[in-house]
Amino acid sequence: VEAVHLIADGKAPRIPQPKEGATYEGIQKKENAEISWDQPAAALHNWIRGHDKVPGAWTTIDGQVVTFYGSSLFDASVPAGQELAIKGASRSGLVTKNGLVVFGNDGKMVLVRNLQFEDGKMIPASKYFSPDETTALELTEEEKKMAEDIK
Repeated sequence: VEAVHLIADGKAPRIPQPKEGATYEGIQKKENAEISWDQPAAALHNWIRGHDKVPGAWTTIDGQVVTFYGSSLFDASVPAGQELAIKGASRSGLVTKNGLVVFGNDGKMVLVRNLQFEDGKMIPASKYFSPDETTALELTEEEKKMAEDIK
């Protein structure tokens, strides 16, 4: 009760919180989440994983910002895949059936499962070189009749 009265009267002591020992890092901003490619694979994985989902670790591919999601360390032989040039990376990535394999400066690999483009479209990384799959909706005669009835 005494503390409430001190606050109400404007007489409560004000002690600034010391910065030492503080653990709060604040809100990350997208411009600070760019991937620095001159790191070992474990550091790349931690960077991508640490920014997953917000704000999302990103890099530039073919002149556009691409955000990486769902990384894991990849401990196997180098898989077969289609090369993908990544700005700032010393070695091209590989688009494989499992996702995008990127390389750290130690030669080890990280597998990225999803990519998001600037327009917000997200795709599985394994489909980077696949054309957009758009199919027309085909209605049966019964469905066409139902659509007319609904109209």
